[in-house]
Amino acid sequence: MGYTGERVRMWRPASVMVLLMGLTGCSGFLVPAGEGEREPTPSVQAATPPSVMPPPAVDVPARSPDPSPTPSPTGDCPAPGTVVTIGEVQAVMMSRAVVLTLTNCGSKPYRVDGYPSVQALGEDGERLPVKVNPGGSMFGHDKGPEARTLKPGATVRSMLAWVSTQEGGELIMADALELAAAPDSGARVYRLEGHDIRYMDELNMTAWRAELPE
Repeated sequence: MGYTGERVRMWRPASVMVLLMGLTGCSGFLVPAGEGEREPTPSVQAATPPSVMPPPAVDVPARSPDPSPTPSPTGDCPAPGTVVTIGEVQAVMMSRAVVLTLTNCGSKPYRVDGYPSVQALGEDGERLPVKVNPGGSMFGHDKGPEARTLKPGATVRSMLAWVSTQEGGELIMADALELAAAPDSGARVYRLEGHDIRYMDELNMTAWRAELPE
Protein backbone atom coordinates (compact mmCIF):
# COMPACT_ATOMS: atom_id res chain seq x y z
CA MET A 1 0.00 0.00 0.00
CA GLY A 2 1.96 2.91 -1.33
CA TYR A 3 1.54 6.55 -0.58
CA THR A 4 2.75 9.09 -3.05
CA GLY A 5 2.45 12.27 -1.03
CA GLU A 6 -1.06 13.41 -1.97
CA ARG A 7 -2.89 15.68 0.41
CA VAL A 8 -4.34 13.71 3.31
CA ARG A 9 -6.98 15.19 5.58
CA MET A 10 -6.03 14.73 9.24
CA TRP A 11 -8.30 15.11 12.28
CA ARG A 12 -7.18 15.52 15.86
CA PRO A 13 -8.29 12.94 18.44
CA ALA A 14 -10.20 15.44 20.58
CA SER A 15 -12.41 16.46 17.66
CA VAL A 16 -12.88 12.87 16.60
CA MET A 17 -13.87 11.73 20.12
CA VAL A 18 -16.58 14.40 20.22
CA LEU A 19 -17.81 13.27 16.81
CA LEU A 20 -17.71 9.57 17.80
CA MET A 21 -19.64 10.16 21.07
CA GLY A 22 -22.25 12.11 19.20
CA LEU A 23 -22.66 9.39 16.58
CA THR A 24 -22.46 6.28 18.79
CA GLY A 25 -26.23 5.85 18.79
CA CYS A 26 -26.61 6.46 15.05
CA SER A 27 -27.36 3.66 12.61
CA GLY A 28 -25.16 4.64 9.64
CA PHE A 29 -24.69 2.84 6.38
CA LEU A 30 -22.36 2.82 3.41
CA VAL A 31 -23.20 4.28 0.03
CA PRO A 32 -21.41 2.72 -2.99
CA ALA A 33 -19.45 4.97 -5.34
CA GLY A 34 -21.08 6.68 -8.28
CA GLU A 35 -24.25 7.75 -6.45
CA GLY A 36 -25.36 11.34 -5.78
CA GLU A 37 -24.68 13.05 -2.49
CA ARG A 38 -27.22 12.45 0.27
CA GLU A 39 -28.39 14.65 3.10
CA PRO A 40 -26.95 13.49 6.47
CA THR A 41 -29.10 10.83 8.13
CA PRO A 42 -31.08 12.36 11.03
CA SER A 43 -31.12 10.75 14.47
CA VAL A 44 -33.88 8.14 14.74
CA GLN A 45 -35.64 7.47 18.04
CA ALA A 46 -37.34 4.28 16.92
CA ALA A 47 -35.94 1.02 18.32
CA THR A 48 -35.54 -0.57 14.87
CA PRO A 49 -34.27 1.61 11.97
CA PRO A 50 -35.68 0.99 8.50
CA SER A 51 -33.75 -1.36 6.23
CA VAL A 52 -31.80 0.38 3.47
CA MET A 53 -30.97 -1.35 0.20
CA PRO A 54 -27.82 0.28 -1.27
CA PRO A 55 -27.63 0.80 -5.04
CA PRO A 56 -24.99 -1.08 -7.11
CA ALA A 57 -21.36 -0.31 -6.42
CA VAL A 58 -18.76 0.71 -8.97
CA ASP A 59 -16.47 -2.02 -10.26
CA VAL A 60 -12.79 -1.35 -10.81
CA PRO A 61 -10.19 -3.57 -12.48
CA ALA A 62 -7.55 -5.53 -10.58
CA ARG A 63 -4.99 -3.37 -8.77
CA SER A 64 -2.02 -2.04 -10.67
CA PRO A 65 1.11 -0.14 -9.58
CA ASP A 66 -0.75 3.11 -10.30
CA PRO A 67 -1.38 4.63 -6.85
CA SER A 68 -4.66 6.19 -8.02
CA PRO A 69 -6.87 3.48 -9.60
CA THR A 70 -9.72 4.72 -11.76
CA PRO A 71 -13.13 3.01 -11.43
CA SER A 72 -14.21 1.23 -14.60
CA PRO A 73 -17.88 0.11 -14.68
CA THR A 74 -18.44 -3.46 -15.89
CA GLY A 75 -21.24 -5.98 -15.51
CA ASP A 76 -22.94 -7.19 -12.35
CA CYS A 77 -20.28 -9.89 -11.91
CA PRO A 78 -16.72 -8.55 -12.33
CA ALA A 79 -13.78 -10.78 -13.28
CA PRO A 80 -12.75 -13.32 -12.09
CA GLY A 81 -16.35 -14.18 -11.25
CA THR A 82 -16.49 -12.88 -7.67
CA VAL A 83 -18.02 -9.87 -5.98
CA VAL A 84 -17.45 -8.42 -2.50
CA THR A 85 -20.31 -6.58 -0.81
CA ILE A 86 -20.33 -4.65 2.45
CA GLY A 87 -22.95 -4.79 5.20
CA GLU A 88 -24.36 -2.20 7.55
CA VAL A 89 -22.19 -0.71 10.28
CA GLN A 90 -22.12 -2.52 13.61
CA ALA A 91 -21.44 -0.35 16.65
CA VAL A 92 -20.29 -1.48 20.10
CA MET A 93 -19.40 1.38 22.47
CA MET A 94 -16.75 3.37 20.55
CA SER A 95 -15.91 0.56 18.10
CA ARG A 96 -17.15 0.01 14.56
CA ALA A 97 -17.15 -2.95 12.17
CA VAL A 98 -18.79 -4.17 8.96
CA VAL A 99 -19.29 -7.64 7.50
CA LEU A 100 -17.75 -8.27 4.08
CA THR A 101 -19.38 -10.98 1.95
CA LEU A 102 -17.61 -12.67 -0.97
CA THR A 103 -19.97 -14.30 -3.48
CA ASN A 104 -19.07 -16.53 -6.40
CA CYS A 105 -21.23 -14.79 -8.98
CA GLY A 106 -19.66 -16.64 -11.91
CA SER A 107 -20.47 -19.95 -13.57
CA LYS A 108 -17.35 -21.85 -12.43
CA PRO A 109 -16.03 -22.95 -9.02
CA TYR A 110 -13.83 -20.36 -7.29
CA ARG A 111 -11.09 -21.24 -4.78
CA VAL A 112 -10.58 -18.85 -1.88
CA ASP A 113 -7.80 -19.08 0.72
CA GLY A 114 -6.79 -15.90 2.49
CA TYR A 115 -7.98 -12.42 3.40
CA PRO A 116 -9.95 -9.68 1.63
CA SER A 117 -8.07 -6.94 -0.20
CA VAL A 118 -8.96 -3.62 1.49
CA GLN A 119 -7.66 -0.14 0.58
CA ALA A 120 -8.76 3.25 1.95
CA LEU A 121 -9.20 5.96 -0.70
CA GLY A 122 -9.27 9.76 -0.55
CA GLU A 123 -11.71 12.16 -2.16
CA ASP A 124 -9.88 12.01 -5.52
CA GLY A 125 -9.43 8.23 -5.44
CA GLU A 126 -5.87 8.36 -4.13
CA ARG A 127 -4.74 5.55 -1.85
CA LEU A 128 -4.37 6.63 1.77
CA PRO A 129 -1.74 5.41 4.27
CA VAL A 130 -4.21 3.45 6.41
CA LYS A 131 -2.70 0.19 7.63
CA VAL A 132 -4.83 -2.94 7.11
CA ASN A 133 -3.95 -5.86 9.39
CA PRO A 134 -4.97 -9.53 9.19
CA GLY A 135 -6.36 -10.11 12.66
CA GLY A 136 -9.36 -10.09 14.97
CA SER A 137 -10.99 -7.41 17.10
CA MET A 138 -13.58 -7.09 19.83
CA PHE A 139 -16.08 -8.27 17.21
CA GLY A 140 -14.42 -11.69 16.90
CA HIS A 141 -11.15 -13.64 16.81
CA ASP A 142 -9.39 -14.32 13.54
CA LYS A 143 -8.99 -18.09 13.01
CA GLY A 144 -6.78 -17.65 9.97
CA PRO A 145 -7.28 -18.65 6.32
CA GLU A 146 -9.37 -21.66 5.40
CA ALA A 147 -9.06 -23.03 1.87
CA ARG A 148 -12.48 -23.49 0.28
CA THR A 149 -13.83 -23.99 -3.21
CA LEU A 150 -17.02 -21.98 -3.72
CA LYS A 151 -19.65 -23.30 -6.08
CA PRO A 152 -21.56 -20.67 -8.12
CA GLY A 153 -23.72 -18.70 -5.71
CA ALA A 154 -21.78 -19.79 -2.58
CA THR A 155 -20.43 -17.21 -0.11
CA VAL A 156 -17.80 -16.65 2.58
CA ARG A 157 -17.52 -13.73 4.98
CA SER A 158 -15.00 -11.59 6.83
CA MET A 159 -15.23 -9.00 9.64
CA LEU A 160 -13.61 -5.62 8.96
CA ALA A 161 -13.09 -3.60 12.16
CA TRP A 162 -11.86 -0.06 12.91
CA VAL A 163 -9.09 -0.07 15.54
CA SER A 164 -6.98 2.53 17.33
CA THR A 165 -3.35 1.98 18.28
CA GLN A 166 -1.64 2.95 21.52
CA GLU A 167 0.41 5.50 19.59
CA GLY A 168 -2.82 7.30 18.71
CA GLY A 169 -2.20 10.54 16.90
CA GLU A 170 -4.33 12.18 14.26
CA LEU A 171 -6.85 10.16 12.28
CA ILE A 172 -7.13 10.07 8.50
CA MET A 173 -10.48 10.83 6.90
CA ALA A 174 -11.23 8.49 3.99
CA ASP A 175 -13.96 8.93 1.40
CA ALA A 176 -14.18 5.34 0.15
CA LEU A 177 -13.02 1.74 0.52
CA GLU A 178 -11.74 -0.36 -2.37
CA LEU A 179 -12.67 -4.02 -1.74
CA ALA A 180 -11.76 -7.23 -3.56
CA ALA A 181 -11.69 -10.97 -2.88
CA ALA A 182 -7.89 -10.91 -3.20
CA PRO A 183 -5.23 -8.44 -4.39
CA ASP A 184 -5.34 -9.84 -7.94
CA SER A 185 -9.14 -9.84 -8.22
CA GLY A 186 -11.50 -7.24 -9.66
CA ALA A 187 -12.39 -4.66 -7.01
CA ARG A 188 -15.35 -2.47 -6.13
CA VAL A 189 -15.28 1.00 -4.59
CA TYR A 190 -17.75 1.83 -1.81
CA ARG A 191 -18.28 5.42 -0.73
CA LEU A 192 -18.34 6.16 3.01
CA GLU A 193 -21.06 8.63 3.89
CA GLY A 194 -23.30 9.41 6.83
CA HIS A 195 -21.16 7.67 9.48
CA ASP A 196 -18.05 8.19 11.56
CA ILE A 197 -16.25 5.21 9.97
CA ARG A 198 -14.71 7.75 7.59
CA TYR A 199 -12.18 8.52 10.36
CA MET A 200 -9.48 5.84 10.44
CA ASP A 201 -6.41 4.82 12.39
CA GLU A 202 -5.96 1.17 11.36
CA LEU A 203 -8.23 -1.60 10.10
CA ASN A 204 -8.33 -5.26 11.18
CA MET A 205 -9.83 -7.99 8.99
CA THR A 206 -10.50 -11.68 9.57
CA ALA A 207 -9.86 -14.36 6.95
CA TRP A 208 -12.54 -15.48 4.50
CA ARG A 209 -14.60 -18.20 6.20
CA ALA A 210 -18.02 -19.78 5.94
CA GLU A 211 -18.91 -18.56 9.44
CA LEU A 212 -18.17 -15.20 11.04
CA PRO A 213 -15.68 -15.15 13.94
CA GLU A 214 -16.88 -15.30 17.52
